[in-house]
Amino acid sequence: MSEPAPVVVHIVVHGRVQGVGYRVFVQREAARHCVEGWVRNCRDGTVEALFKAEPEVINDMIAACRRGPPGARVDAIDQRAGSDADLRARVPGEEFSLLPTF
Repeated sequence: MSEPAPVVVHIVVHGRVQGVGYRVFVQREAARHCVEGWVRNCRDGTVEALFKAEPEVINDMIAACRRGPPGARVDAIDQRAGSDADLRARVPGEEFSLLPTF
């Protein structure tokens, strides 16, 4: 039986997710799960992230994002399909990048 093909998912996290270490939390979770992608703060107070991994791993990442780090409060997560083209926002040579505010 072969491994499921990786998928790309784009999420936007709403709530108290800035100023609480949320991006670093996501970056650590991505490293722990061997996920490709990026995370960044948005000027509207949300956090945006892109993940590329097998579907089960993506589900684990989204579950971690719902919990967040201590001090965070996640009210909602919007999710849509992403693309390999979206991965180009990463810092060259990095599997998972913490990007500047957008």
